[in-house]
Amino acid sequence: MTSTTLTRRRKLGVRATPYVFALYMSSIMALLMCFVITAANSGLGEGYVANALKAYQLAMPVAFACVLVVRPIVLKLVAWTVHPASNKP
Repeated sequence: MTSTTLTRRRKLGVRATPYVFALYMSSIMALLMCFVITAANSGLGEGYVANALKAYQLAMPVAFACVLVVRPIVLKLVAWTVHPASNKP
């Protein structure tokens, strides 16, 4: 790819940010949790990866929905916990 091709790449609008965040966050966290929980429950034996990926088929859509629901609550909790940015140098 040339540099002009890269600069012309289309991006989603800023209004899609919560959904893109939820997609990336849920995809990564669900995958990691499936690998950890499958290892804890079944060990690292034969069929480990297949079992973890089978669990991921259910976990990913559930995690995506959960992130969409929980995100506004987390934003409020962060706002209550962290001082807002100031313009002071």
